[in-house]
Amino acid sequence: MDNRFQGLDRFAAGAQYIGGRLRPGTSGRGHTVVDPATGEKVLDYELASTADVDAAVAAARDALPGWAGATPGERSDAMHRFAALLGERAEDLAHAESLQCGKPIKLTREFDVPGSVDNTAFFAGAARHLQGQSAGEYSGDHTSYVRREPIGVVGSIAPWNYPLQMAAWKVLPAIAAGNTIVLKPAELTPLTSLMFAQAATDAGIPDGVVNIVTGAGRDAGEHLVGHPDVAMTSFTGSTAVGKRVAEIATSTVKRLHLELGGKAPFVVFDDADLEAAVHGAVAGSLINTGQDCTAATRAYVQRPLYDAFVSGVADLMATIRIGDPFQEDTDLGPLISHAQRDRVAAFVDRARAYATVVTGGVAPHNDGAYYRPTLITGAAQDSEIVQAEIFGPVLVVLPFDSDDEGLALANDTPYGLAASAWTRDVYRAGRATREIKAGCVWINDHIPIISEMPHGGYQASGFGKDMSAYSFEEYTQVKHVMYDNTAVARKEWHRTIFGDR
Repeated sequence: MDNRFQGLDRFAAGAQYIGGRLRPGTSGRGHTVVDPATGEKVLDYELASTADVDAAVAAARDALPGWAGATPGERSDAMHRFAALLGERAEDLAHAESLQCGKPIKLTREFDVPGSVDNTAFFAGAARHLQGQSAGEYSGDHTSYVRREPIGVVGSIAPWNYPLQMAAWKVLPAIAAGNTIVLKPAELTPLTSLMFAQAATDAGIPDGVVNIVTGAGRDAGEHLVGHPDVAMTSFTGSTAVGKRVAEIATSTVKRLHLELGGKAPFVVFDDADLEAAVHGAVAGSLINTGQDCTAATRAYVQRPLYDAFVSGVADLMATIRIGDPFQEDTDLGPLISHAQRDRVAAFVDRARAYATVVTGGVAPHNDGAYYRPTLITGAAQDSEIVQAEIFGPVLVVLPFDSDDEGLALANDTPYGLAASAWTRDVYRAGRATREIKAGCVWINDHIPIISEMPHGGYQASGFGKDMSAYSFEEYTQVKHVMYDNTAVARKEWHRTIFGDR
């Protein structure tokens, strides 16, 4: 397969998907998708204008009555066809994702694409299991039950680090519950979001149920969040931008779902399997070139294992193969852009003044946005390199003495998305899961996710859940229905307004 043709050929009609078809943007401003591994152009397209957002919201609003009125079985059947079609197109999706993101092809084939297909199949099944509370006579004179209903048109904004998976996480629970959606992917990486929407249409999901607008955040994104016909906003991205999204959504009293930044701790107790912890730290810090909000970024290692852990991580990082994402033996691809590479390098360069760069800390000499796996020690807990989200292949290691200290350090950032603890002691493990403030705590592993379990954070990492039945519930409204069972015209409570007993 020619890895360079996809964007130019597939999206000649434009990078907006509205009402079941591709169309160009109308902003008058162009954007170029670039292969970060080579710097070569993948696609030129015109960004979405506010008018394009209006058109996409109108298409979603028009499609809402029919889709919301479909039976759960009908929605489920369509989504099962959707999952099957994505599976048939898996290789195409993997190549497109690697092309626009610089991800190694083994990552997109083995993680991004199959995870998205599985998530689609999960929500196809969940569509038939949207349940309210069982009926009951709670007042004695009435029967009550709970309905779960669609919210309406959802406006979602997704980041560039996992374009296909983020499209799935936003679209699937929304449409399974009977909503329609307008998704704004990142301008850098629209290809697989567009392909995802096309597959939905090809699977028989009605036109207008899934729409894509590819535009700038300050224009298309803010207009989408503030649109009066959008009933819910779901955003994944940085905490700083999430605060702005929250301001706009709050002003229009929308349902809000935020999955924001992370600075995941990796806590290694002195009884841990050292080899497992070393391998877990390297894999957990370097997945997707570190551009993962759940990536292991802060390793806290109890002092008896500290030196061996640092040495082991440095040795293993040195074996990581950097290269062409389409080569089967490439372990680490480039960062998403040269600008992101330079941002990561600046963090590391500033850290040299107060910490030690054990390995890495340099960019290879090539045209791509590559940066070598980097290990840093000697930083203070309150330093920038420990506290700030870097979003690159950088791991900082700090020692601790007591269990109390290690857990306190793990919680000592504003974030709370994910964490891991490494120990053979069931009591230590249990304490870590109770005391670490994060939406996900792994024991003796770091990174795996599954469709059946929720993903979401605490504190500055946002609120709301992706994946799982918990995510499904986020996209529904709860309605209490109450029937009078007495057939009495004058109810006992009426006397509080008129009359006596």
